[in-house]
Amino acid sequence: MSLSIESKTELQIQKGIRQVEDELVIWIQEALDHATYGDLEESQFRNLVRVSDTTESAEVIKNFIRYQVGRDRKWGRGQESLAKKIIEDIDGNIKKTAQIIAECCQTDFKPIWLELIRRYLGYGARHLKYKRDGAA
Repeated sequence: MSLSIESKTELQIQKGIRQVEDELVIWIQEALDHATYGDLEESQFRNLVRVSDTTESAEVIKNFIRYQVGRDRKWGRGQESLAKKIIEDIDGNIKKTAQIIAECCQTDFKPIWLELIRRYLGYGARHLKYKRDGAA
């Protein structure tokens, strides 16, 4: 039984995503460890994860982060804020990585970009839980 071209492409994409998971974990841990932010609760971060799971738009995710910044200081403010760092990672490291995977697989990068963003944020929720409850 041979795989269709679509199936082969999907397998290549999934392999590419798995190969960059370490970088995703490192980027979000660095953001949470070094950026400035207030008493951000795990539930607030999980709300961001839920938004990423329910949209097909990176802009919607960034818009939600900016909305949260406008509501209170828990996401930080200014150049060193967690919100700014997450948006920079979405538009920088994560987007570039998605473009590389897409070029290798000769496919559109946007679905890959969204999957990488979702994983990055999911790993962030885990690390925030560790920072809040496990690292004490």
